[in-house]
Amino acid sequence: MSLDLDREHLSALWQRQWPLGPPIAHELRAAYSERWVRFHSLPGSKRYPETEDEFAVVLDRNNTVLDELFAGTDVYVLTMAWSSEPTGPELPTRRREVHPDGSLWMTLANETDPDPDFHTYTHLYADHRPWQRGSIDEILRGVAHDVLSGVLIADAGLQRIHHPYDGGADVILTTPEERDRVRNRHAGWLSQHPSGL
Repeated sequence: MSLDLDREHLSALWQRQWPLGPPIAHELRAAYSERWVRFHSLPGSKRYPETEDEFAVVLDRNNTVLDELFAGTDVYVLTMAWSSEPTGPELPTRRREVHPDGSLWMTLANETDPDPDFHTYTHLYADHRPWQRGSIDEILRGVAHDVLSGVLIADAGLQRIHHPYDGGADVILTTPEERDRVRNRHAGWLSQHPSGL
């Protein structure tokens, strides 16, 4: 069940909680690196699931962390689409299928290239709902298949962010100490790379 989306409230809240940039998932990791941790979705840092058993692991790992962050609370679920024109047509088309409750929150224009043929528009869709384990499994499957990207799940106060990507999830917590506690609970899901990637 999706709750009504107050776009102005969400925009003001984002500016207050995440002032270093827009809700573009891949930019948040660098902007808030002191509170960031990355978990891999599959053993051995395997990137893409190939069987239903591997999908079950991907979903379980994501839902386990999501439950730890958001159980008993409301969340915002954000998905993203792109277009070469301000009003579409949008890609990926599957976004609408897996996030039908998403309402257009904002459109960000990337018009830095002097050639208008290379201008792009990022459309952010959001819904507000009570968190329930498994409620975004279709979105997580789309991410794992590399069909969707830029997905964010955040609590209603936008204090914590979970960004699933094809291969894992970036999680940004409220403090480095909270990040360390969550990271230590799932040490077996961390990368062996010194950068944490």
